[in-house]
Amino acid sequence: MSARELKERIQRRARQANLTLGPDLALGLERYYLLLAKWNARVNLTSFALAPGGEEKSVDRLLLEPLAAARHIPLGSRTLLDAGSGGGSPAIPLKLALPHLSLRMVESKTRKAVFLREVVRELSLTDTQVETTRFEELLARPDLHESTDVVSVRAVRVESKVLVTLQAFLRPGGRIILFRGPGGVDLSEAVTPPLMWTATYPLLETLRSRLIVLEKVRVGTR
Repeated sequence: MSARELKERIQRRARQANLTLGPDLALGLERYYLLLAKWNARVNLTSFALAPGGEEKSVDRLLLEPLAAARHIPLGSRTLLDAGSGGGSPAIPLKLALPHLSLRMVESKTRKAVFLREVVRELSLTDTQVETTRFEELLARPDLHESTDVVSVRAVRVESKVLVTLQAFLRPGGRIILFRGPGGVDLSEAVTPPLMWTATYPLLETLRSRLIVLEKVRVGTR
């Protein structure tokens, strides 16, 4: 009964958020949530106390908010790096919504990284990698410099130093997407060249959440 309840809740909440879920996407979200609920009982993956049948706020935050953000990922984007992936949201729902994206999840805590690999295996996610390290340490790999179209950030404290590090992964013209709540910190002083603020989009009205988009300016662009 709980799986059926979850399926119905996901579809109902999606309709209320003006999101359309195809059958494959809906099934993937359901399976991911159930895995997350199962593992969260023994590994602290999220602060939500997840019930197998789903709870409205957790469904909105963990599943639907990333889908709302997926609408703002530019057409033609091929690669996504998620910094501080934790329990896999927003990265997993973004991958389910945009399966053509090559996804790299970066999570320094081993047990969380093990969970992420289990999700990749159980959901048969292609072109998806999990890096058990801090994202700062990945810059020791020259092949990752300016290799990424989109960097997503939710659970990482955002300050100028962090943004300087993350922009190094971006190709010129690439974007950082920052998931923020209704409060959030003013990023105006933290954003410095070659990054520039592009837009702030509302995500889910129920959460009063926003998506801040920063773009890496191309050389010679003002």
